[in-house]
Amino acid sequence: MTALAPSLAAFLREHLPRDRRASPHTCEAYAYSFQLLVTFAAQRLGTKPCQLEVDHLDVPMILAFLEHIELERANTARSRNARLAAIRSFFRFLEYRLPACLDQALRVHAIPMKKFDQGAGRRSDPLLNAPDPRTLSGTRDRAMLHLAFAAGL
Repeated sequence: MTALAPSLAAFLREHLPRDRRASPHTCEAYAYSFQLLVTFAAQRLGTKPCQLEVDHLDVPMILAFLEHIELERANTARSRNARLAAIRSFFRFLEYRLPACLDQALRVHAIPMKKFDQGAGRRSDPLLNAPDPRTLSGTRDRAMLHLAFAAGL
């Protein structure tokens, strides 16, 4: 069994900012995700956070955590997916640092992201509907706006 704390500290303090060149905001978001996960796992297992092992963060524990943040903390699917991305990134880091965790990392990587409504269409509808489709220039402007939106501009 491998202690979670040293690997998690190396991931958050060294790997993300130095190796991955993650922004300070990304590092903070990942740290908060793991604060929530470690707190949840410690409460669920009835142990102190410093006594958690990497093996404790198995797929059932992670799935229970993801369900917890959606149902009890009222997070959206987008927030859930962000937490899962942080967990996956950590296990990708562990693949190289702790080869004994390869099987566990593969199972964690297999956890699917949750699909959700992008919602961008609702926010952009007034803009896309602004040109008058009854005129030639309005049709042209509308087509250009749709193309720009679809291209992500």
